[in-house]
Amino acid sequence: MNAPDSLQRIDEENGIVREYDYGEDHQIVVDFGEGYGNATIDVVDGTAIVVVGTGEDEEQFEVDLPADASDVSANNGILTITA
Repeated sequence: MNAPDSLQRIDEENGIVREYDYGEDHQIVVDFGEGYGNATIDVVDGTAIVVVGTGEDEEQFEVDLPADASDVSANNGILTITA
């Protein structure tokens, strides 16, 4: 599983996108950066809609999920995609 192109915007701004391979499991981990707090996720037709921040600082990202993604979660402003 490779990080989707839609994550490039996050990586170019204040976020960090990393990929980890644990044998049979592969993870893409996205840290949206300081100040975003918790993220909310809604998955629709293979796209994760991620909303971070609050009020005027709220920002939305649409992330195309890899076909083999088995889990999408968020905790403390960090998005994890697992395959």
